[in-house]
Amino acid sequence: MLDTLKEQVVAVAKEAERLGMCRHKSGNFSIYDPETGYVVITPSGVARDVLGPEHVCVMDLSGRVIERAAEVKPSSEAMMHLYIYKERKDIRAIVHTHARYSTAFSIMNKPISPLSMSAPTWQDGTVPVAPYGRAGTVDLAEKVAEVMKEYDCCLMESHGAIAADKDMDAAFLKAQYVEEIAEMYYITLAAGNGAEPHVLPVEELQ
Repeated sequence: MLDTLKEQVVAVAKEAERLGMCRHKSGNFSIYDPETGYVVITPSGVARDVLGPEHVCVMDLSGRVIERAAEVKPSSEAMMHLYIYKERKDIRAIVHTHARYSTAFSIMNKPISPLSMSAPTWQDGTVPVAPYGRAGTVDLAEKVAEVMKEYDCCLMESHGAIAADKDMDAAFLKAQYVEEIAEMYYITLAAGNGAEPHVLPVEELQ
């Protein structure tokens, strides 16, 4: 069921690990299929070097598991993905990473500002922070979905980053942009002894 979407999820999960964005089985990836109303999502606790389409789980938006291999269960963050899909009817794919620089800003509870032309150009160019919620809980799912009403990307306080878009490639590209601008922001703050750098105005980003 939904084999092509499963293959897309597996490919991006492996690439995210290769890039160092999701190490040690961390992070999760999903695609929503509007024709069936089902979500394909990475499993919990399966190493990326052995991850295959047969491990990817299928759920409906209520959280009911439609299909899974006997030895796996859906990602512990599945609820968060489902809440975002229910909140944002235009979203078809979600990427959650634990990349180093964006996670560092999530730990500091510090939004990432638009600093250069590499900054995200959606919304106001800022990557906001969703308030802390315990991983895998409805509390976290509600808090992240609330922020994602207005933004395609956000940080999750003391946790990591999340990005969403119309397909998996676009969502993953946004996740990479978030990490890149987070790294630039970190370097700029370090070079300036903590002084906040100039932020580009919204009209310039547009």
